[in-house]
Amino acid sequence: MRRKLLWRWRRNPLRRRSDRVETWIVLTTWIVALAGGPLAGKAAGSAMEDDLAHRRAAVHAVSAVLTEDADAAPAVTEDGIGDMVHAKVRWTAPDGSAHTGLTRIEPGRVKGSPVAVWIDRQGDLVRAPLAADQAGLQSALTGVLVAAGTGAVAFGCGRLARLRLDRRRMRDWESEWARVAPSGGRT
Repeated sequence: MRRKLLWRWRRNPLRRRSDRVETWIVLTTWIVALAGGPLAGKAAGSAMEDDLAHRRAAVHAVSAVLTEDADAAPAVTEDGIGDMVHAKVRWTAPDGSAHTGLTRIEPGRVKGSPVAVWIDRQGDLVRAPLAADQAGLQSALTGVLVAAGTGAVAFGCGRLARLRLDRRRMRDWESEWARVAPSGGRT
C-alpha cells in the first residue's frame, strides 16, 4: 500500500525532470487547498466578525419623531410587497443639533409618533446594525465561501500548471521523436 501511495517519489531511471516538477505541483496544490483554504476561511470569518462588531459599536439608537404621516401600505417592489415604508423623521444629534432625514418604519404611523432610529457618531442616519446572531451567521458564511474559493483557486492553478507542463512534455516528446525517427516512423 505504501509503495502505491508514494509512487511519484520512488527512484526510477526513466523518471524525467518534468515528472518531479509535477509531483511538487500536485503536493503543493493539495497542501494549499487542504490547509490554506480553512486558514483563509478562518481569517476572513474573524475579520468579518470584527468588522461587524466595530460597526455595531460605532452606531447607537436614538428616539426620533415622525414629521409626516407614514403611508398606510408598503410599496410594491420587484421582490414583492415590502413590510416597511419610508417616512421623514427629526432627531437630535449628540452635539445637540436637530437633524431630519428619511428612515424605514412600519406602515400607518402618524405624524408626531416616536420611532427609534440609528445614528453614527456624527449624528447621521445609518442602517440598523446586524444583531449578534446575524453577524455570526454572516461571518461563518463568509469564512466558508473564502475557504471554498481558496481551495478552488488552488486546484485551478494546479490544474493549469499541470496542463502547461503536459504541453511542454508533448513538445519535448515531438522533438525527441523527430530526432530519433526523422522519417516519421516509415521505413
